[in-house]
Amino acid sequence: MLNPFSGRDDVEICTAVQSHWRHHALYTVLQYGADDGSMLLQLWTRWQQQRDAGEPVPQRLHYILLPGPTEQDPPLAAPRATGIEDPLGLVAQWLPVWPAATPGYHRLLLAQDRIALTLIVGEQAQALTQLEARADCVLLQAAQGWQAPQIKRLCQLVRTDTLLFLPTPATALAGPLQQAGFAPVAGNTAGLAMRYAPRWRVTPAVPTVLPVSREAIVIGAGLAGTTLCQRLVARSWRVTLIERHGAPAQEASGNLAGVYMPSISRDDNPTARLTRAAFLFARQLWMQLDIFAPERQIGKACGVLQLARGPQQAEAFADAARFWRYPPAFAQWWSESEVSDRLQMAAGSGWWFPQAGWVRPARLCEAMLEACGDAVQRRFHQHAVHLRRVAQQWQVVDAHGAVLAQAPVVVLANSAAALQFEQAAGLPLQQIRGQVSHVPAEQLPVLPMALCGDGYLTGAVDGLVSMGASYDLGDEDTSLRLDSHLGNLGKLRQMLPQWQKQPDLASWQGRVGFRCVSTDRLPLVGALPDMAVLAVTGEVQLRDVPRHPSLHAVLGFASRGLIWSPLAAEIVASQLTGEPLPLGRDALALLDPARFALKAHRRAG
Repeated sequence: MLNPFSGRDDVEICTAVQSHWRHHALYTVLQYGADDGSMLLQLWTRWQQQRDAGEPVPQRLHYILLPGPTEQDPPLAAPRATGIEDPLGLVAQWLPVWPAATPGYHRLLLAQDRIALTLIVGEQAQALTQLEARADCVLLQAAQGWQAPQIKRLCQLVRTDTLLFLPTPATALAGPLQQAGFAPVAGNTAGLAMRYAPRWRVTPAVPTVLPVSREAIVIGAGLAGTTLCQRLVARSWRVTLIERHGAPAQEASGNLAGVYMPSISRDDNPTARLTRAAFLFARQLWMQLDIFAPERQIGKACGVLQLARGPQQAEAFADAARFWRYPPAFAQWWSESEVSDRLQMAAGSGWWFPQAGWVRPARLCEAMLEACGDAVQRRFHQHAVHLRRVAQQWQVVDAHGAVLAQAPVVVLANSAAALQFEQAAGLPLQQIRGQVSHVPAEQLPVLPMALCGDGYLTGAVDGLVSMGASYDLGDEDTSLRLDSHLGNLGKLRQMLPQWQKQPDLASWQGRVGFRCVSTDRLPLVGALPDMAVLAVTGEVQLRDVPRHPSLHAVLGFASRGLIWSPLAAEIVASQLTGEPLPLGRDALALLDPARFALKAHRRAG
C-alpha cells in the first residue's frame, strides 16, 4: 500500500508537525494504516536535522504504527515507492532491528534510543481498543471501518490540541470527527487537517500522576534491577541502585550461562504471546547495546533447538507449525530426520529458533550498568528492610533505622526479598530451588547450537557447559547435591537418547539459585496495590485499584529473567514517564501486580 497522501501533502504535514512538536519534551505520532514508509522517514529526518542544528525538538519521539492484517511483509522494511529521499541514511538504521512479522507488539529503539517505533501487527480495530497511549498527532492513512465506536476510542487516545490528518479520499469522515470534538484547521491544504478541541471538558478515566523529578531508587542489582536502571537512564533519569551484596548478580542472576528463547503454542496463549514479545524486545535491546560483540564475551546468538519432550508435544509442535507458518527468521519446525541430520545423532522433532542463543547473566548485568555511566549511583553492601513515605518522597531504611536513600520513586527488583517490605508483603511469590550443573565441555556432545527441552545445554564458558536445571519445590538447600546432577543428566539423555557416554560426575561443578515465581507463573510488573485502601473500597476494575504512589515492582521472572527483564523494565519506565506502553491493555493486565489483590478483594466482597 502506497502513501495515500500526495507528495505535497507529506511536506505540509511534516511542516505542521514540526511546528507542533516544538515545545513538547515527549511527542507521539499514531499512524493508522500502512504506507510506503515515507511519513516516518520524513518526520525522523526533520527531527534529526533540527536536533543536529540545536533547534528545539522533543527529547523522545514515539511513532505508533498500526499497519493492518493484510500486510504480509513488514512495512517500512525498505522505501518501496520511488522518489523517497533518505539523505541521512536512516532506513539502514531500522533494517537490522526490524522484527519478524509475528502478531503482537514490537517496539524498536532508534536514533540512539531517542525514537521509539511501536509496530502493532494484527487486526486494526482490536489493536485500537488495546492501545495504551496518548497521541499528539494522528495520521489516518486508512479510512475504512471508522464507525462511532472506533471514533470514540480514538478520542480516548488523543489530547486536547492533538493534530489529525486525513487524506483527501477520506474527507467523508470529517463530519463524524467534528461531532466527536475535532475542529478543522483553517488555511490547511494538505488533505484535511483537524485539531482536537472539544467544547466539553475532557476528564481522563484514570488520571496519570507522574513524578515531579526524574529520580528513582531501584532495589536489587540482578537482571531486573540493572536492566531497569538502563531503561530509566535512557530517559535521562538518575538512579540510586541499592544491593545487599557487594556486587551485582549475586543471586538468581549469577548463573554462569542461561538460554534465551521464545515460546510457541498452537493456541498462541497469553504466555506464548508475552514470551514472544519479551524475547523480541530483549534481542533488540541487546543488539543496540552490542551485547554480542565477540570481544565482550557476554553470549552468543547461535540459535536454540527446542526438542519435544515426547510424542504428544511433538504433535503439538507440528500442529502449531502448520497453523502459524512463522517467518523462518523467527521459528522453524524441524522433523526428526532434520534434527538428526543437524545434530549428527538421533533425536526427536522440535522448534529451531535461529535468533535465540545463550547469555552470561552476570556479564549482562555489568553491561547494563556500564551503559548507564555515572547516572547510576551504586550503593552495595546496603540491606534495605523498610520503606516509608515522607512528603512526596520514599525513604529506604535499613534495619538500624538509617535512611539509605530518598527519592520520589522506588522500584522493587529484589526477587522474593521484596516480601520483607510491608507494602509488598501480600504478593503471592515463592522461591524454587534450581541447581545448574557445570560440566567440562569434553564430557558432552559437541553441538552447533544451544539445546532446550526438559532441560537445557548452553555453550561453553571457560571450558564449562551449563546444564540444568533442577526444579525443587519446597527445598531450601543451598549446597550442591549429587541427586540434582543426576537429574540434570537424565534430562540430557531424554533430549539426546542416542548419547550414552558416561561422564565423570566427580569432576562436575555447579551452582544453586532460587527462582522467584508467582502463583500464576507470570511476572509482576507495574505499580503495587495499596491493600489497606483497597480493603475499604467498593467494587473496582483493575485499572482503578488504589496504588502506593510511585512504588513499582519488577518481580517473579521464574526461569525467564533473561528475556523478561528488558520488557518489564520498558513497561515500568514508560509508565513512569507517561509514554506509550509496549503492550496492549489485556497483556498488561496479566502482569499487573494488583491482579491477585483484586481477586482476593472480590472474593471477600
